[in-house]
Amino acid sequence: MPLSSSQIRYLRSLAHDLSPVVLLGNKGATAAVVKELGQALDIHELVKVKLSGGDKEERQAQIDVLAGCTQAEQVQQIGHVVVLFRRNADEPKVALPR
Repeated sequence: MPLSSSQIRYLRSLAHDLSPVVLLGNKGATAAVVKELGQALDIHELVKVKLSGGDKEERQAQIDVLAGCTQAEQVQQIGHVVVLFRRNADEPKVALPR
């Protein structure tokens, strides 16, 4: 289910104080990075990812791969940092507003 605008605003406010958990290197979004991101999303639900350098299209391609392979939703992107959210169905940690 896609996030509503109020839910996105709420998640952005929660993500403000977070530090990046996953850092992409020169190789970009590899299978190992996707696996680590999936584990981080299982634990935290809301994760900041610092993308590797490159132009805007390359960063967007990395975001598409990360979000697509982990079934996460993009909450926010500012420069080289993106915030992703995926609800943990077994033990939800973040209570979303309606």
